[in-house]
Formats: sequence, structure tokens, C-alpha cells
Amino acid sequence: MKAYEIHSNAGIDALALVDHPEPKPNAGQVLIKVKATSLNYRDLLVIEGAYGSGLKYPLIPMSDGAGEVVAVGKGVTRVKVGDRVAGIFFQDWISDSLTKEKMKSDLGGGIDGMLAEYVVLHQDGLVILPNYLSYAEGATLPCAAVTAWHGLVTKGNISASDSVLLLGTGGVSIFALQFAKIHGARAIVTSSSDEKLAQTKQLGADETINYKTTPEWEKQVYQLTNRIGVDHVVEVGGAGTLPKSLQAVRIGGRISLIGVLSGTGSEIDPMPILFKSLTVQGIYVGSREMFEAMNQAMQEHQIKPIIDKVFPFTEAREAYHYLKSAAHFGKVVIQIE
Repeated sequence: MKAYEIHSNAGIDALALVDHPEPKPNAGQVLIKVKATSLNYRDLLVIEGAYGSGLKYPLIPMSDGAGEVVAVGKGVTRVKVGDRVAGIFFQDWISDSLTKEKMKSDLGGGIDGMLAEYVVLHQDGLVILPNYLSYAEGATLPCAAVTAWHGLVTKGNISASDSVLLLGTGGVSIFALQFAKIHGARAIVTSSSDEKLAQTKQLGADETINYKTTPEWEKQVYQLTNRIGVDHVVEVGGAGTLPKSLQAVRIGGRISLIGVLSGTGSEIDPMPILFKSLTVQGIYVGSREMFEAMNQAMQEHQIKPIIDKVFPFTEAREAYHYLKSAAHFGKVVIQIE
């Protein structure tokens, strides 16, 4: 079988297509013929050596993938041959809280990921795909969708009376928009592109702000909420946008800190958190239990993931470069079959 490997932190163009023997499942394991994978910003950090120092090479990258079960090992009862499945981001995070040990089981980071024609995963690290989704759509769920669900629903307890601020139009933010709308919440979206903002309107965004033409967008959010602030911010920017998010959220509000798109390392003034009695929660994807609850809601509301562009397996490097360009709206997918 063919698979892509990372052999160093040399970047996207060093991604290597290699041949491997087709893996075989042991007891409790499942052989999956991967049909599609999807990219996350985290995959860029991994391939460019910015995801910490603990990576072991060679590494098959990418956490997100979906495919068909083609063989099962002894004792497998959760899935059967022919099932359509996706792997969960942390293979050992089934329920309860994230722990140091569970964190070591991240696909495409701590262990080999999904950018291969076949993968073997433990049966506990799989979910059944909603039957109305294609493999490409199912491949978008494990990281971005579960992250958005965890922040807004599992921990955020979003309700119809809430207002939510969503930064940008990448995978997490678009899923968060879709989840906010099925709960009846008001959604405000920022972007540097009027075209992308128009697309979010079609998905139900109530208000939009172009942060290039309105650089003090936090003040605009404040005005749009009757000088109160939003109930919840899905913060994907990191250090570069967090100070503004702290200003845009209401007293007693909540910020889900998810990404570092605008960088790390800046000094953050903690006083707004104190004075406004804010909840700032770090969201690092989620558990299988969250994934399954999300799938049930998606099935009920027939939510379709938004895919910007699909690349063939032979153009994996091009897919990475496209994601890095930030031209995408929603998710970028690599079709393996």
C-alpha cells in the first residue's frame, strides 16, 4: 500500500510518498481502507516542526480520515466488515476528562495518522459515520467538528438566547456556526474577505464584520450586542486576537480557546478575565463520547460539512499548500479512493 510520511520538520515539500506492506489487524483491531482524509491547521504545525519536540519520525501525518472496515481482528464487536467509520483524534480518549496518557494517542502526532491507503486502529478508537454523509464529508469531522461541538455544546451549553462570536471561516469556525444555528443562537462572524462573509450569511450568520476594513472589530461586536458583549467567543486566533476577544465578550461570558492562527507568545493582560469574571476554557478536540453525541445531532438536523476543495491522493502536498494559503472556506479534503 502507499502512504505519506514525514521524516523531519523540513516542511510540506519534504512530505514523502512511500510503499508499506498492507497492515493486518490484531485482536481488538480493525483494518480500514481509507477513502478520504481532511486537513487541519494542526497538520501544518506538525509538518513544519511547530507542534512540539516529541514527534518521532518517520510519521504518517493527519488526524482526520474516514473509510470502510475491510477486516477485523479477534474479539472485535463494535464494528463489522463493511461499516463506514472515522477514527477519533485521541485514540484513547473515550469519555471523561483528557489525561496525559490519553494525549499520547493523537493520530498524526503521537502515533501514525490517516494519510495512507490502509490503516489499523483499535475498535474503541472508531465511530460509525452518519449514513447521509459521504466519506469526504465524514473525514472532516474528527478534529474541527468535534472541537467546535466540545466548546459550544459540551462545555458551552449553548442555548437559543446566546450570542456567539466566530473568528474566521476555517473548519472549526464554520462547524461552530452550524452548531450555533441548530441551537437557535445568534452568530457574529469575522473575516478579511467580504466574499467569505457572504457565504457565512448563506449558512445563517446573523452579523458579519470584515476585520481588515474594521480593525477594531471588538468595538463593532460591542455595538452589535447593545453594548453588552457576546456570550461566547470561539477563539481560533490565539495571542494575536485574544485581547480583542476579551473585550468583545460580556461580563460573565465564555471564551473557548482553540487555535493559534495568529501566533503564540504575546503577553496577555489577565485583568479583563478577572474584572469581567470570564470563563476561558482550553479546548483540545474531544472524546469519542462527544463525537458520537455530535453525530447524533448532525443526523437529526442533516448538517452537511462545508468542503472548499478536494485534492487527489497524489496531490497531498498541494492540499497542504492550499490550506497554508488560507484561501479556503470550511474544509480541505484529500480523496484517497
